[in-house]
Amino acid sequence: MSGILIIGTGLAGYTLAREWRARDGHTPLTLVTRDDGAYYTKPMLSGALGRGQSPEDLVQRTAEAMAQELDARVLTRATVSALIPGERRVRLQDGRFLDYDALVLALGAEPVQFSYEGDGADAVLTVNDLADYVRFRQAIEAVDRVALIGPGLIGCEFANDLVASGRTVEVIGPDAWPLGRLVPEAAGQAVQRGLEAAGVRFHLGTVVQRIERSGSGYRLSLEDGGCVQAGAVLSAVGVRPRLDLAREAGLAVQRGICVDRRLATSVEGVYALGDCAQVEGRVLPYVAPIRHAAKALARTLAGEVTPVHYPAMPVQVKTTRHPVVVAPPDPQAEGAWEIMPVGDGVKARFLDPEGRLLGFALTGSEAVKARPELTRALPPILEG
Repeated sequence: MSGILIIGTGLAGYTLAREWRARDGHTPLTLVTRDDGAYYTKPMLSGALGRGQSPEDLVQRTAEAMAQELDARVLTRATVSALIPGERRVRLQDGRFLDYDALVLALGAEPVQFSYEGDGADAVLTVNDLADYVRFRQAIEAVDRVALIGPGLIGCEFANDLVASGRTVEVIGPDAWPLGRLVPEAAGQAVQRGLEAAGVRFHLGTVVQRIERSGSGYRLSLEDGGCVQAGAVLSAVGVRPRLDLAREAGLAVQRGICVDRRLATSVEGVYALGDCAQVEGRVLPYVAPIRHAAKALARTLAGEVTPVHYPAMPVQVKTTRHPVVVAPPDPQAEGAWEIMPVGDGVKARFLDPEGRLLGFALTGSEAVKARPELTRALPPILEG
């Protein structure tokens, strides 16, 4: 028996491994990772400064401790170079092969990176894992001003965290308002006012064209003719699912690795979950979908075929200076936003033509109190 092979030791890989071991204590279990295999939760990275945590503080368990807990092999610093689903095996970069009875791809996502002109373009930082975060913390150690490219969810969280640490933050992006892909204009403007009151500076409706070294820092030239000086530059313009391994092995991919409600790919014996997976057309790069998917897939791997069910899953944006909770409507949904000012924020409901609630955005300490009531009124994302 070759057992279960999981590629990836992020939240998706380790959560599935734990759920699986709770149901099966004897089948061999192997996890493979390119990094050191330490267990931490990636969403904690964008709030560590404000909590006074070092990168080392974020590690909850080492790979060795996880291997012992799971009664599993955890192969660290090991890169998978090819999937060979016809033989139910994978090839590692060092030439070794690993066989499996069932393979799970928990590959995660990688940062979107843009190209810029100038001799400082190669100094742009991204944070997608703990190793990236270590480099980021080292780069800002003696820096009092950070340029942050991207006013989306991760960008706003890092802006909130950086300003909480006493640094000046310059947020740059083409969007008309922060969180533009998640919330309506009135809600985005409320978030902007809240973060500006904390000291964040926004440069919206424009993009970075050139980054040049300037003394000990950088000069960013913007498309609208403006410029920003900073001691470090962080890009948070989004992530995209890691698809290369799946595509090269002939698995169906679109925006993510295509899976059905069983989280099965187009190739027998191969499954996917987490940020790399596209479940019935949806890519949901958040924590709650991972937990639901891991529970369902663990049952399926144990012989109890269980379609994944996604209830309504609002997302809390970690902007402590102006709290935000959002449950975005489906992009294809018909309807309109209904906006109500509440305190220093906004209560926004997305209603279909019949008046049914399909999504919401809550900003500010008073408005976010409506989360439980509105969540109960939402339809599930995927029916059970």
